[in-house]
Amino acid sequence: MLGECPRVHMIGTSPDDARAIMSDTVTTTSSERIGSLNALAKCADYSFVESLRADPQAREDGQDHDPRQVFSGHFVPVTPTPISKPEYVAHSQSLFAQLGLDDGLADTVEFTKLFSGDLSIAPEPIRNTGWATGYALSIFGREYYQQCPFQTGNGYGDGRAISVLEGVFAGQRWEMQLKGGGRTPYCRGGDGRAVLRSSVREFLAQEHMHALGIPTSRSLSLYASRDETVRRPWYSEGSFSYDPDQMGLETVAISTRVAPSFIRVGQLELFGRRARKGEHPEALNELEMLVLHLIDREYAGEIDSQLPLTEKLLELAELFRARLTSLVANWIRVGYCQGNFNSDNCAAGGFTLDYGPFGFCEQFDPNFQPWTGGGEHFSFMNQPTAAARNYQMFLLALLPLVADDESALEQLQALNSGFSAVMQEKMEAMWAAKLGLARFDKALFEELLALMSATPVDYTKFFRALSELPEKIGALEVSFYLPSPQQDVPEQLKQRWCAWLAQWHSLIAERVATDGSEAIKQQMRAVNPKYILREWLVVPAYQAAYNGDYEPLRQLQTIMNAPYAEQSAEIEAQHDRLKPEQYWGLGGVSHYSCSS
Repeated sequence: MLGECPRVHMIGTSPDDARAIMSDTVTTTSSERIGSLNALAKCADYSFVESLRADPQAREDGQDHDPRQVFSGHFVPVTPTPISKPEYVAHSQSLFAQLGLDDGLADTVEFTKLFSGDLSIAPEPIRNTGWATGYALSIFGREYYQQCPFQTGNGYGDGRAISVLEGVFAGQRWEMQLKGGGRTPYCRGGDGRAVLRSSVREFLAQEHMHALGIPTSRSLSLYASRDETVRRPWYSEGSFSYDPDQMGLETVAISTRVAPSFIRVGQLELFGRRARKGEHPEALNELEMLVLHLIDREYAGEIDSQLPLTEKLLELAELFRARLTSLVANWIRVGYCQGNFNSDNCAAGGFTLDYGPFGFCEQFDPNFQPWTGGGEHFSFMNQPTAAARNYQMFLLALLPLVADDESALEQLQALNSGFSAVMQEKMEAMWAAKLGLARFDKALFEELLALMSATPVDYTKFFRALSELPEKIGALEVSFYLPSPQQDVPEQLKQRWCAWLAQWHSLIAERVATDGSEAIKQQMRAVNPKYILREWLVVPAYQAAYNGDYEPLRQLQTIMNAPYAEQSAEIEAQHDRLKPEQYWGLGGVSHYSCSS
């Protein structure tokens, strides 16, 4: 049976902040929960479109689906394109409870229509058009324009993500965005659709990351079309090809992701670039409007609204640095690799966004990269450096607002220069927590990394086994990827492991004497998950979903929503395993393209 999940300690985040991030407190009883679209409509409150500017060239009716340049304005009104014959696949019971929604609402006809793209049935004041936003692209701290079909940067943005509702639910503001909701002016010639495969992955991943205690966008619902398909490149069955080796028809789906806002670093960059270049008379003003809106949406409880603009910007820069460094340290804590950590995939609110080419590290490899197009610059252990590059671009976007203030420019430069030190501090605190240490020990850590690579070990299973404070190497061997089950660890390597364990126990001895071994075990189990979303567990779930069987997906959702818990013997046998041999090197499992 599922056990109770222990409280997770967010590394580098204060206890109060961690509680706010992870809170799933239900503020309404089941009889008070929202059970109809009319009741849902009462929560609607559109701060983004009401306080910011629409593209002046946009169509009022939202029928704006062809690629074009968008020169100004913060958003384009767009009507989603409903998927054909939508069918309920899954929803997040946890998020429904947090928002005050009744679970029964998820598979009603009206809710299904609304969140599969049909806004025509929405009661007022829910709008009958959604909105899409533009953003710029930076890759590892370098500005790019060529991904825009017009080579100007004015055609890059939400190509198939359309926000359809913003409102206040249970006292908190949320924005709801359809992924795969059809074409927008930013579609760059694409069809605006998402397929069931990628939608299942994102739906599961967002809720799993939330359960791991990591700030993230959330999954509201998932619907699939019963008859609409699109053609996508992917891997043939049993293929070991590096890139997709076939084109196939895939089922269309729409997932709804939810966040306090969807403002990205790349979005700020777009307006920062326009202001820097003076691309139109209102460019600087539009940048200021967006930054102030970001503060209102994501940092209102931390930045005094009465402060002058420059002071707000400096506080924003420091707070975002704290959030971003904590986020990345916690990614590495659980073995998560973003895969494509461009600035446009970096939420300005400091949470995980855009689950495309993501993956969880199984066999430990500092250069683990699940995405075939990612490269080492976005690999697992290089994520702190990638984050530093995104932070640099975040600050660059703010510079036009303080261009004449030498003191502010110096302070922003100091914040940028100090990023690596803050990141290192968060990383060391994270590693100390994973190891149960009172303080980080560099020599012990470096030898551990060398041993984990040389053995090699399963990242998740190793740290979970270590959480039981084993005295001998045998207890850790459940995490070792040996050439065969009959083969033993080479003697020289075994001796190094024994020496490492002895040194580790000498360092935790003081804590054991003071707090007791059981308290340390509990603390370590709370930061070292037992279950992670391994890709070879996800593939059967979306394959069954293609055949109309959604039960494997829902079962996996339940299991992955309790990643720190001790679960049943049957679940443990199936889901707490080393990666099976047949999946090594398999296209679509060990590696995959960004095609979705």
